[in-house]
Amino acid sequence: MRKGIVITLALCLLGGIVWAQDKPSKRERKKNLVVKEWNTKSGTKTPYLDNVVTYDELGRKIEEIEYASYGQKKRITYEYEGESTRCTRQVEYDDKNHAVRIKKFEYNDDGTKKVQYNYKPNGKLESTKTFEYSYK
Repeated sequence: MRKGIVITLALCLLGGIVWAQDKPSKRERKKNLVVKEWNTKSGTKTPYLDNVVTYDELGRKIEEIEYASYGQKKRITYEYEGESTRCTRQVEYDDKNHAVRIKKFEYNDDGTKKVQYNYKPNGKLESTKTFEYSYK
């Protein structure tokens, strides 16, 4: 009886390991993905589009659009250098699709954000944000 239980547990464990290896990574699952979020107000049955997020062929977020009852509320685009997963430039647009804010990023060697530069649409530097990391 014990031998049967041990064999069953071993097979289950082995099956779990094989399944985990076959499971695609989070980035793999997002390749060329478009996620649409729909809302429905209480008392109505008509859903309306709330948010759309688009990913590229490498699984990186490249665009996010937020909607309101009148249409596009804001849109954010994300840019990367080469095949890097680190966003180097982010542009936010208003409801009329005009750029309102541009952010550029620098990273530390370990991949954490180092500096964020905030620009006005005319290219003038508005502010700088630095990131500090400490561990307890």
